[in-house]
Amino acid sequence: MLRIKNTVKQAGNNFNKKKSLRTQTVFIQKSILIILFFISSFQLVSAQTDSNNSVWTDHFQLTVINQIHSGFKAAYSGMNSLADTVEPSATSVTTTLFLGRKLWKGSAIYFNPELSGGRGLSSAVGVAGALNGETYRIGDPAPDISVARAYFQQYIPLGNTDYENTDDDVNQVSGKIPVNRITISAGKFSMSDFYDKNTYSHDPRTQFLNWSLMSNGAWDYPANTKGYTTGINVELTKPGWAVRLSSVAVPKIANHPEMEYVFGKAHSETIEFEKKIHINRRSGTIRLLGSYTASRAPSYQSGLVALKTGDTTLLNVISGNAESKTYGGEKTGIGINMEQEITDNLGAFARAGWNDGKYATWAFTEIDQTAQLGLSLKGTKWKRKDDVAGIACVVNGISSEHRAFLKAGGYGFIIGDGNLNYGHEAILETYYNAKISQIFWLSFDYQFVNNPGYNKDRGPVHVFALRGHIAI
Repeated sequence: MLRIKNTVKQAGNNFNKKKSLRTQTVFIQKSILIILFFISSFQLVSAQTDSNNSVWTDHFQLTVINQIHSGFKAAYSGMNSLADTVEPSATSVTTTLFLGRKLWKGSAIYFNPELSGGRGLSSAVGVAGALNGETYRIGDPAPDISVARAYFQQYIPLGNTDYENTDDDVNQVSGKIPVNRITISAGKFSMSDFYDKNTYSHDPRTQFLNWSLMSNGAWDYPANTKGYTTGINVELTKPGWAVRLSSVAVPKIANHPEMEYVFGKAHSETIEFEKKIHINRRSGTIRLLGSYTASRAPSYQSGLVALKTGDTTLLNVISGNAESKTYGGEKTGIGINMEQEITDNLGAFARAGWNDGKYATWAFTEIDQTAQLGLSLKGTKWKRKDDVAGIACVVNGISSEHRAFLKAGGYGFIIGDGNLNYGHEAILETYYNAKISQIFWLSFDYQFVNNPGYNKDRGPVHVFALRGHIAI
């Protein structure tokens, strides 16, 4: 009987492996076809716009990330746990066309079709500081084309202002823009396009991969599963400082594609003040951020009651598997973001953030407090001036209500082990990004995660990644 069971089990394993291989093969074939379509489209657009590059802007990017993680000790596991066994070959793919065109004076429109596909380790659950920033743009493992951005932008000069030149870049047409100005952007975009920027840690396609290093993890910034929202952003820019304010839509269901904007009930406002500084004649920037979000998110206290009474409907709302019929969720947060040039080749950065943590996380990730510190070094010393090495550490935490909910067996949309022996989640990440050619970069990345999902009964875990990035 034991032999029969083992034979059946082995046959099942072989079937699952073959099924997984077929799925991966189909995914690769579809991705290749769609990427070829994107490249062809980019070449066609470039050929048509080269003759008047001051009116049009067109750029292209392709990023492929492959990750594995080690096995680790785990006293128990839940539905949202990181797999405690060796998990090889989780691959994500994104490719984007960045198109833009000037309209009348000071105005432009931008349009970004994007392919995304693949998956994160353990389907991007189990670690609050999730391990691959590109999986935030995926949402569905099957390769899929969507409109990432489609927005209008208008510069309004203030007073008798001077003008400065801007070079052609991603979502930036070349030309002259007023130094003192108001900039209005309206349509579909990512909040990270305008807020919480940092020269040394903001882009998972070329810099740190971890969610809580590429952004302020405690800012539950409004976005769909791919990282985008709709709304309006207004920015006042002066020499040496800027202030920006936005009002945008929020997810209808936690971490879902469908967005809504209902005045007084479902919306999110963010304000950020930015100040340029100089230390020892070296440039730096300080940014202060505040946010308020209203949504359908239930409170963690109501989640505790639902666990006791068996109210699965409300629990499914918190975990992102059902739509709430009522509003009332509120979240207020603050953050600080600093960067400072130390030498021509070395820069330092830091972030810290907090939110009240009373209502369920609704869009980004399950972090209520965070602090990070890191360094970025160019490869000039070893004659690789376009290479960059980075190292950073981030420590994340959650509110007492959030802890109690997870301890009682509750699940959010990204973490939940069925129990919780609370400890701060600490992540160390280092990477080396090598420029191989004019358009291709290859990176190696390593992350060490202690207390994944804030659980001292699980981990630590070692995560390794290879990243290829093409930018034209």
